[in-house]
Amino acid sequence: MTPTPPPAHASAREGARSAGPVLAGRARLAGILTARDRWLLWMLWEHRVLTTTQISGLAFPATRRATRRLLTLYQAGVIDRFRPRRPVGTAPWHWILAPAGAAVLAAEHGLDLRELRWRHDRALALAHSLHLEHDIGVGDWFTTLATSPEPGALNLWWSQTRCARLWGDLARPDGYGRLDPTTPGAGGLEFFLEYDCGTESLTQLAGKLHGYGNLAAATGITTPLLFWLPTAHREATARTALASAATGLDQPATVPIATANPEHTPEAGPAGAVWLPLHPAPARPGPRISLARLAGAWPHLHLDHAPVSTSEDSAALDQRVVIPPPPPRPPRHGRL
Repeated sequence: MTPTPPPAHASAREGARSAGPVLAGRARLAGILTARDRWLLWMLWEHRVLTTTQISGLAFPATRRATRRLLTLYQAGVIDRFRPRRPVGTAPWHWILAPAGAAVLAAEHGLDLRELRWRHDRALALAHSLHLEHDIGVGDWFTTLATSPEPGALNLWWSQTRCARLWGDLARPDGYGRLDPTTPGAGGLEFFLEYDCGTESLTQLAGKLHGYGNLAAATGITTPLLFWLPTAHREATARTALASAATGLDQPATVPIATANPEHTPEAGPAGAVWLPLHPAPARPGPRISLARLAGAWPHLHLDHAPVSTSEDSAALDQRVVIPPPPPRPPRHGRL
């Protein structure tokens, strides 16, 4: 995916920070950091960058309180920030992990800082990444889902980086999630997300299905694949390309597909009744359904297994992903 590169800058003061001085104050941080703060450090390691808007929605009752706390953590040296330039208006602050925060996170997981596979200069380089707009879009999508009042609770959100480390030789989803039922009649669902910005050709988009088919064959697990398209027109044309590609799979039923776009019902978000399952037959699609009810479109799904993984043993997987993923929301006692 190659979205339009957002011109960006990071302040010289932020870029000049180094691990040495801040590591000396790690003991002092023990009396400052709350459970919510530590969750945030974990999230910034997992997802690399989150905006003030996303962090506020996930963890704070009001944006003003989020802004104050983020500034405190920035001044304590555990997080850093940059603000991409926009042609019109002002972007929110984009937050990344800082050396002291990475040191705290590594210590909590019994790791040396080098084992965390994190570098401050690479984190700051996200300010100039060609993929920043796409990555923030993925974060917005999952944040909206995690905070939706619709039935179903998002209890797993794995980053693109984690997905690539686990399955990158076969498929590279933009995220992996699991929705657990919270009300009667709302089913659970685990899924891969392909967040489309409209910059790839439809041939490239549809060509990804073979990788997901190979992943399903390697794991023996059928995992729905969700395509979030930017416009209704893009969704309509993508569905034609995806249906054609799906018929060429060895076992099309192992790659259940659904599509949606934000133009259909903008206020509904990804949790709402915006999804259209894609079936091999060229029949007229039925009504759009909510994400919580999407599993019902594929009766052959079984959700009583652990999150999808490859056949590698646990030790090998641990070496590739370093630490487990954080929960999408902070601990309840840490939100205040």
